Amino acid sequence: MNIELQGECRHYVSYSGIKLPLKLVTPLDEQELDNRNTYFRGYFNEQSRIVACQKVVYGEIEFEHLYEYHPNGALKAAVISLPDEEPRMMHFDEQGRPVAG
Repeated sequence: MNIELQGECRHYVSYSGIKLPLKLVTPLDEQELDNRNTYFRGYFNEQSRIVACQKVVYGEIEFEHLYEYHPNGALKAAVISLPDEEPRMMHFDEQGRPVAG
């Protein structure tokens, strides 16, 4: 989880849903971050697709998701990283459905 993330960084209160990629909700301004113990940091590409998501708790990253997309915009791959665990890679077909293996 020590890679340099690319894209526009935005901050949010939470996320909704259970499908990947996570949908971040309730944007926060930079000045609101000082008053929060927990928030989500999202990085977005030129197409406004989320390419990375981090949950920040007391200044530490609790989890991180990295996303890659097919040319049609469907999710292609996700890497889910948790502290003290090996990152987990998931692959998706061109319709965004999980692929076994």
